[in-house]
Amino acid sequence: MVERRVIYSAEQQAFINDVDENLFLDKMKEGAAFCGVHVGDPELRSWEANSGKIGSLLRLSGVSGAYVTFECLVPYTRQRIDCMIYGTDSEQQEKVIHIELKQWGNTSVRENEDAGNIDVSDEEENTVIAYTGGRYQTKPHPSQQVKQYDNYLTGFIEVLSSHEVSISGVAYCYNYSRSETPNVLYSSQFNQLQERYKTYSREDVRQLADVLKKALCGGNGFSVFNKVITSRILPSKKLLDSAAEMVDEGNADFFSLLEEQIVAKNTILSALKNIGRKKSVILVKGGPGTGKTVIALHVLAELAHGEKQLNIRYATKSKPLLEGVKHNLPRRSRAKLLFSSLSQFIPANFQENELDLLIVDEAHRIGVSPNHQYTKSYNRTDLSQIDSIVRCAKVCVFFIDDKQAIRSQDVGSSEMIRESAGKYGANVREVELWSQFRCNGSDNFIDWLEQILYNQNITAKFDPSEFDFRIFDSPHTLYKEILKKNKGKETARLTAGFCWPWSKELDENGCLKKEVRIGSFAMPWETRDEIRPIPKGYVKWYEWAYKPEGIKQVGCIYTAQGFEFDYVGVIIGPDLYYDENSHKVETKKTATCDTKLRQSGESFDEYVRNIYRVLMSRGMKGCYVYCCDEPLRDYLKAQLNKSNAPFATIVKSLNPGDTVG
Repeated sequence: MVERRVIYSAEQQAFINDVDENLFLDKMKEGAAFCGVHVGDPELRSWEANSGKIGSLLRLSGVSGAYVTFECLVPYTRQRIDCMIYGTDSEQQEKVIHIELKQWGNTSVRENEDAGNIDVSDEEENTVIAYTGGRYQTKPHPSQQVKQYDNYLTGFIEVLSSHEVSISGVAYCYNYSRSETPNVLYSSQFNQLQERYKTYSREDVRQLADVLKKALCGGNGFSVFNKVITSRILPSKKLLDSAAEMVDEGNADFFSLLEEQIVAKNTILSALKNIGRKKSVILVKGGPGTGKTVIALHVLAELAHGEKQLNIRYATKSKPLLEGVKHNLPRRSRAKLLFSSLSQFIPANFQENELDLLIVDEAHRIGVSPNHQYTKSYNRTDLSQIDSIVRCAKVCVFFIDDKQAIRSQDVGSSEMIRESAGKYGANVREVELWSQFRCNGSDNFIDWLEQILYNQNITAKFDPSEFDFRIFDSPHTLYKEILKKNKGKETARLTAGFCWPWSKELDENGCLKKEVRIGSFAMPWETRDEIRPIPKGYVKWYEWAYKPEGIKQVGCIYTAQGFEFDYVGVIIGPDLYYDENSHKVETKKTATCDTKLRQSGESFDEYVRNIYRVLMSRGMKGCYVYCCDEPLRDYLKAQLNKSNAPFATIVKSLNPGDTVG
């Protein structure tokens, strides 16, 4: 167990001894606890079955001196690869083979209407778990999983990216027979995929053993493992920086999709293949950092450069996100035409079903009406915004997080989308994204954060090695640390709750007013639209997140939502506080300067909590927090200490008179 990146690791013979002596599962449990991974009985049984099959496979191969790891954590996410085996070939070339292990039998896998996906029975996947009624889960084909893990690891682990160590992957479905029916895994639609990323069945065990022997016969596995596990993890890829590579150049694989993300993409592409049969609405639901925008750009990249010419659009209400994507495309790129504001999709502009595909990102921000102050009278419509959107396209895809609703004017919800689909007789498909890739992939941190913000029973625990979360006693020290992190290829931004005025005017010296004030700390908000000209060295409000000058200003929820940074600083304003009598986190309407938020009625409380959930989940590697309410600060410190003691990091304040550099 090195750097919490694998749950189990051992030299080949030690691993086989652990299996033979019934020690393997106990060591896996210890490793899981050490890595902060929570597992249930079905997964434990799966580990035990997998270990026996890998042990038999290694014996059959005749390999010696290899090194074996199980449940290897993937960089920037908590996804895990079942098994990786390290060694050298006959010419001493260093190699890694990763194996996706499945217990599926033939009867537990059935065809799915979406090309690339399969349905797997819960009962058979978990062997002895009996689900009432039994149900099928949609999964990507094992070879597709192998392909994406292969690309993902190569993209992030330096020794694999440089090809100093060679990596290849296979799937091994050891209960599945290629000679029995049904035989979905070996359907002809997967032939091309299996040419490079093969899925081996139970009859193929000798063939797979020979693959291991050829790749790992030179032994020296521990040395290769050590090189890989200590290799530098390359910086996380920034989505907006990658937009040109993906959409303009059509390189969809620049960002590798994993697990449910693959299912979502396959579902969308399959719906397009069936255009004309029935209108389709696809709901892709996921929390912060689950890759909703990545999937959207993946689909655009594949379709914009595909053989079939389709009429497609990407739409979002978020001007910062929309402009950020377009900013990173080449100046004259035709791909810019694919990106539009939500307000464009009205009957005056589009016939019914005129578009083949309309992708709506940040769908929780859909409004009540598509009309706005600049809509000409003859273009206005009585349709709701959701109905006008669904009307436009044969296939509508909505990426949504129902917990990101932040004001009453934004009414988008999964239920509302289903209702609109019903009005148009559309077939509704839903995909849930569970794995998140922000917050260094720490599901534990996200769970802990939500339990804090929503006054739930706090059971989640996370370790600082998972995610760099710190509580600061001063906004000065918080900003200083954010400035340090905003270096080279790493990005950092300071955000705050909307608890200070946002001026439409410059000060008497022609400078932005420093309205975010806490004692001697003072910084300006993002630049308002009304300010002309913008002072030198500053940028427009919607450019704050993706232009370097943004580091000099504080961002709010409306500019940060939809973006990700390596590190995010969050000033929790007085609109969120800790009540020492009720022992709960509470909200205060009189503390907000957001007039629209203040008009939210009973929803105000939920919206404020959602806002801080969004802000505090913008960081890929870390989140640094200052609380204006001292009891809230003390409460967070206490909960942080409980969660990851003795590793909690509490940063002390500057001495009086210290200033921001």
